[in-house]
Amino acid sequence: MSLAESRPRPHGPVRGRPRSEAVERAIIEGVMKLLEDGVPLAELSIERIARTAGVGKATIYRRWNGKEELFIDVVRAAEPADPELPGVSMRDDLVVLLENLRQRGLASRTSALLHNAHAQMKSSPRIWAAYHANAVAPRRALGLEVLRRGQRNGELRTDVDVELANDMLVGPMLTRAVLRPDADLPDGLAEQIVDTVLEGLRPVSSTAS
Repeated sequence: MSLAESRPRPHGPVRGRPRSEAVERAIIEGVMKLLEDGVPLAELSIERIARTAGVGKATIYRRWNGKEELFIDVVRAAEPADPELPGVSMRDDLVVLLENLRQRGLASRTSALLHNAHAQMKSSPRIWAAYHANAVAPRRALGLEVLRRGQRNGELRTDVDVELANDMLVGPMLTRAVLRPDADLPDGLAEQIVDTVLEGLRPVSSTAS
């Protein structure tokens, strides 16, 4: 799915010229180039971005409200795409979600752009808050919904706090991906984490021995 397709479409008739996916890509890549060249986030003015992308400032403002919103799209464009859940079982959906988080950790380690972008973003509380609201929070909400569905389907004990369970699942992957950059992120790690956590959270048979 393209960046243009991923954004919600406005209701009612669209005013002005239609969006150009090629123009959006040029703007995104212009910001990426500036970041890769080591330009600090504070110096990424709309004027400089427009000049690098070869477009006018108005072209950028027609697509984004400002630098913060544009920067979030730049980071998301450089990250692995959000996954589609199979929806077959709670366990399989959780594995997909954690595998996506593992891939994001690998991308941040191997991509100088992502590494620098995340570092600069965290130095700007306003941009970090916007990224959290637009990218992190929806992913967390999706994980919580998977766990709640597991409770409804009998795959997870109903007395389990899903907020805590989600932290127990995501925490180990985040620790390795963010807090321990020297730690391995091997294939199969998502399955290992999910299966280890769920082993203690599955419903217990009430059949008397």
